[in-house]
Amino acid sequence: MAFKMPPGLCRPRTASVLAAVLLTACAAPQPPLDPAVIGEVWPGYGILKGYLPPAQLPDSLALLPRPPAEGSPGFEDDRASFFALTALQSTPRGPLALRDADLTSPNAAQAFSCALGLPIDARQTPHLAMLLRRTLGDASLAPYAAKNAWRRARPFTVLRTPSCVPAEEAGLASDGSYPSGHASAGWAWALVLAEIAPDRADALLQRGRAFSQSRAICGVHWKSDIEAGRLVGAATVARLHAEPVFLAQLAAARQEVVVARQNPPAPVADCTAEAAALESTRELAP
Repeated sequence: MAFKMPPGLCRPRTASVLAAVLLTACAAPQPPLDPAVIGEVWPGYGILKGYLPPAQLPDSLALLPRPPAEGSPGFEDDRASFFALTALQSTPRGPLALRDADLTSPNAAQAFSCALGLPIDARQTPHLAMLLRRTLGDASLAPYAAKNAWRRARPFTVLRTPSCVPAEEAGLASDGSYPSGHASAGWAWALVLAEIAPDRADALLQRGRAFSQSRAICGVHWKSDIEAGRLVGAATVARLHAEPVFLAQLAAARQEVVVARQNPPAPVADCTAEAAALESTRELAP
C-alpha cells in the first residue's frame, strides 16, 4: 500500500522548511575582506589570523608521532633525502623552491596560479585571495603544538650546510623543524583550491606536494617534517569545514572563479618553465 502524507501536513511543513532555509541564508556570515579588521597572527609579518581561534586548531602534538631520532632508520632516510634534494638548488627547480619560501601576500598564493589556470588577485578575486590568506593563518599556526614540544633541529644546522634562504637561517634555527608549517600551508591550499576547481584537482594537488617539497630542496626541513606538515594541513582543512565564515568565503571564492573563467587572464608566472621544473622532481620523495 502506498504511503500518503496526512492531509494538510505537506504544505505547511514545506513552507516552514523553505522559511528556515531563507532565514539561514539571510543570517549567513559575511566574510570580511579588510585585513585591518581581521588582524595578524604575528604582528608585522603580514600573515592574517585564520578562521579558527587557537584552541580549536587541530592538536598537532596529539596527531603526530615523534620525529625520527638521530641514528634511527627514519633519520637516515631523512638524511639521504636531504642530500638528494638540496643538490637541486643549482637546477631550474632551485629558483622555484626559493619562490615557494615566500609566504607574504600577494606572492605566496600566486604559486598556485598556473595550476589553477588563473591569477589569484585581490582585485579580481578578492574572496579567493582572502580565503587563502586566512587558511594560511590556520595552517601555519596548527603545527606549533608539535613544533614547540619537540624543538627538532633544522637540517642545515645539524648537517652544517647552507640553505637557500641564508637571511632567514637565524630565525629558522630557533623555530622547531617538525612539522613543517610551509608544508601544512601548501597542502591546505591545494585541498581548498581543488574543492573550488575540481576539474583542476590533479594539477593543484601536484603543486601542493611540490610546494611542500620545496622546503627540502631549500634545506630547511627534513623529509619527515614535510610529510607530517601535510597531515596537519589536511586536518586543518577538515576542521575548517565546520566553520561558517570559512564556508561562506569558500562559496564566494568558487563563484569568483566561475566568473573569472568566462574571460580568463593569463597566470602571472611562466607556466611552461614551472611545469618543466616541477617535472624534474615529480618522482622524488617527499
